[in-house]
Amino acid sequence: MSQAHQNSNDKFQLERLILFSDAVFAIAITLLVIDIKIPEISHSIVTDHLLSREMNHLIPRFAGFIISFAIVGLYWTVHHKIFAFADHYDNKLLWLNLFFLFSIALMPFSSGFYGEYAAKLNLLIPYGFYCFNICLTGILNYLLWRYISSKKTGISAQTITRARKNYGSLRSLVVPFAFLISFLVSIFNPILGRYMPILIPITMKIAQRYYAKKDPTLKY
Repeated sequence: MSQAHQNSNDKFQLERLILFSDAVFAIAITLLVIDIKIPEISHSIVTDHLLSREMNHLIPRFAGFIISFAIVGLYWTVHHKIFAFADHYDNKLLWLNLFFLFSIALMPFSSGFYGEYAAKLNLLIPYGFYCFNICLTGILNYLLWRYISSKKTGISAQTITRARKNYGSLRSLVVPFAFLISFLVSIFNPILGRYMPILIPITMKIAQRYYAKKDPTLKY
């Protein structure tokens, strides 16, 4: 097999990996909303008051959907940017990516589980499982980035600055760290703990500005 043919085959297989990943993201982000059922009124006469009351019961589910949609969407954009640096692939990258997609595919269940019991702040297991899912996704995303950006693996033929590597690593770990802290705080103060993830975009913005000073070309 010629070198040109081998490079073409590697590129094709890498594109298959990315397309499969995109499909998993698309399915997971669609399944998030399926868990939100249309209100069913048992009364013979349906009124706006009854519908409004039933819709109020769905507020925790909608809140969980919005948060999960934003997180899955964030990880899709990060996954897209990470693989922009990949020029080759190997079996380890395939398996790392597959484990990462496992955590994404689990998101509709953990989101639905949490949404079902979100109003009962005394319960720790639903939110704990949800936080575990997000932490797992963040850690696997971190491992993907470190593997692709490492010179030793040969996955990327591009020059990746230290500032970009460090920013990518920090960005991967901010979300799971924030949700871990959120869960720990929730044990003592459920309301305060569940608002902790609001700090994520603020932290991201500060980190981006910090590392952009070291690498002006930093956009990831």
